[in-house]
Amino acid sequence: MTQNRRIVLAERPRYITPTANCFQLQSGALPQPGEGQLLVRTTWLSLDPYLHGRLKRTTAQAEPVKVGDVMVGATIGRIEQSRHPDYKAGDLVRGFWGWQDYAAVEPKRVHKLDPCLQQPSLALGTLGLPGFGAWLALRVLSPVKAGETVVIGTATGALGQTAGQIAKLMGCRVVGIAGGPEKCRLATERLGYDACVDHRQRDFADHLRAACPKGIDVYVETIGGKATSAVLRLCNLQARVTVAGLMSMITRQGSAEDALLADDFLNEVVNRRLSIRGLVTFDHIETHFGLFQDEMLAWIGDGRVKPVEHVVDGLEHAPSALQGLFEGRNLGKLIVKVAD
Repeated sequence: MTQNRRIVLAERPRYITPTANCFQLQSGALPQPGEGQLLVRTTWLSLDPYLHGRLKRTTAQAEPVKVGDVMVGATIGRIEQSRHPDYKAGDLVRGFWGWQDYAAVEPKRVHKLDPCLQQPSLALGTLGLPGFGAWLALRVLSPVKAGETVVIGTATGALGQTAGQIAKLMGCRVVGIAGGPEKCRLATERLGYDACVDHRQRDFADHLRAACPKGIDVYVETIGGKATSAVLRLCNLQARVTVAGLMSMITRQGSAEDALLADDFLNEVVNRRLSIRGLVTFDHIETHFGLFQDEMLAWIGDGRVKPVEHVVDGLEHAPSALQGLFEGRNLGKLIVKVAD
């Protein structure tokens, strides 16, 4: 008899970085879809930085995961059984049913994917919310112009790699920030960045200045901390900043240094007349997601955007893979292959 494996939150993270031992793999009976529901077999699972807030109860955007509940996460799956007239067995859908092999879901909670999509996992990355965030940052919130210098934090992550390629095809000089030489090589050799600077280097600020000889016009913020301070000191007058995340907050506890960084930040905002926009993708889905999908599909189709994925095989490896995400071990958009 087929069992349903599921990974639940066993305890709140004890440390700054959530570790694999916070989770527990369980097996149980296959869920049975009710009237109007769908039974979905998970094929792909997305691992993303925002899950930190869902684990540690630090997000205001959604309820935290309760201890004992299935771990949340964006998913793709194939319908095994449909009790709804608009869906049939074999349809691929994207949803948010979390870390489990099977789920009984309401149709209103899923989105049917195009059966012609050759690489369905892209719907969790470049064609999903991370890619949408990158598109919003550079097409809507801080629109870029040819010839400008654009700096991208976490240059090879799910959002960053897409933002860098968008800025490049818009005719900008694109400089990435990444953790380690391997990620910097990925940025310049595969993603088309003009330069990439390792924020772990002691002389990071000097290298960043050398990579941005004309200053910085647009910054897609995903890091925070000292990297952001170095970026702001190079911003031109009336530069634009879109804040999509602060990865450094996940791996750093509050300190007196944080207050100093906040003061520096506000001082640069005033002196350089910066425009700052906060990015939450869900705010723009109804108004912009369709246009984003049309443009991104065209860019991927003609090779101007080349997604890079880091694939982990097996649901049981999701906890250690999530820990690796917060430790910076992934190269590209991190996803878990659960089934064919």
